[in-house]
Order: sequence, then C-alpha cells, then structure tokens
Amino acid sequence: MTTLLAIDTATEACSVAILHQGELYTCYEVIPRLHAQQILPMIKKVVAEAGCSLSTIDGLAFGRGPGAFTGVRIATGVIQGLAFALDKPVIAISDLAVLAQRAWREYKVEQVAVAIDARMNEIYWGCYQLQQKEMCLIGMEQVLAPEQAQLPEINKNWFGVGTGWKYAKQIPVQYEVINDGLFPDAKDLLALAELAWQRNEMIPAEKVEPVYLRDNVATPKKNVI
Repeated sequence: MTTLLAIDTATEACSVAILHQGELYTCYEVIPRLHAQQILPMIKKVVAEAGCSLSTIDGLAFGRGPGAFTGVRIATGVIQGLAFALDKPVIAISDLAVLAQRAWREYKVEQVAVAIDARMNEIYWGCYQLQQKEMCLIGMEQVLAPEQAQLPEINKNWFGVGTGWKYAKQIPVQYEVINDGLFPDAKDLLALAELAWQRNEMIPAEKVEPVYLRDNVATPKKNVI
C-alpha cells in the first residue's frame, strides 16, 4: 500500500496527516505564529504513531496556498526539504480545495464557496463542486475584494466556509454560511492527495512552489543605483 505524508500551515491551523497501510494518523492544532516551531515535532509524532519511518514514505503532499504568506512559505520549505532528502515526489494541493473538502466531510455539502481572509480588505476565493467524492474547482481561484465575489451560474444551493466570510455582508451572492471559522486540515489534504497520486499528478522537489495569488506579496525590492 502507498504511504503518503501531508502537511498544512497556510492558515492559523497547523496539521499533519499520514496514510500508512490503509490507516490514517493525524495531528491538528490551531496555533497562530507557532507553525515553524511545531510542524517538525508534529511530523515526528504522526510518523511514530503510524509505526513507520520517513524513509518508507512513498510521496509527500502540502497545502501550497493561498493563505498567510509566512505559513505558505513554511509548508513549502519543509516539504521541499523532505522531498530532496528522501528523494520522493510531491503533490501540491490548493488550500481552498482542502477547505472545501473538509466542508463536504463535516457538513455533507456538495457546493462550497470558500473564502479565506487575505487581509488588506481582500479574500482568497474559490468555488467547488463535489465530483465523485472530490471537491473540484469551478472557475478560477482569485484574490479580490469581497464585493467582487461571484458564484458560478449553477442553480443549486451554495454554502460558505472559511475566515473570509467575516465579510459576509459585503459579498453580493446568495449563500448560506455554515462555518466562518473553518481552517484547512491535512486530513482532507491527504484525501485529495491520494486521488492526485492515483492520477500520477506528482512533481519533483525542484518544482515545488507556493501559490500566493496576490502578485505583490513576494516581489523583491529593486536595487537603487
């Protein structure tokens, strides 16, 4: 059986999950600003609980963003370091998709409008629809002002999850917010990664990159002559 390890640090939550011999082992904590200190001990913990070692892992998965700039960088750096050290392939999963997958797992909703607070009066926005137990993106992931958010033209009920729904009064769509405090969980990331693994959607360590959506987040300063 395939052994997969998944991590996510893109929001206030920090989580790790491993699938080993068909069994799932997880660790999830909401620990703002402590991700860098806790992610490696959490990995060590779930690997020990699974009774395996890092060398036996077949593939690695991570939440590639969007989310908090520092958090996304932490997950990217950790997973890339492990991938190089272990010579293992990587699966990059959108944190918006992870949150939609969690909404389906916990609330059984099949159309989810995910909004993560992007600060600066903006939200990370993505709309997902269930297709064969997988939440799939309808349209594009975006960073935008809450007033600019739109739903796909599909005549079904939409449900909102994520911290960006604190701007609910400004979002001009018909919806039912079911949880505006929900964060991505590596348990759901792993579920999506397992499907991606079956489709052979892995990438090598050198191609691991974060996704910020906001173009100016990581723009380097130009040298002034």
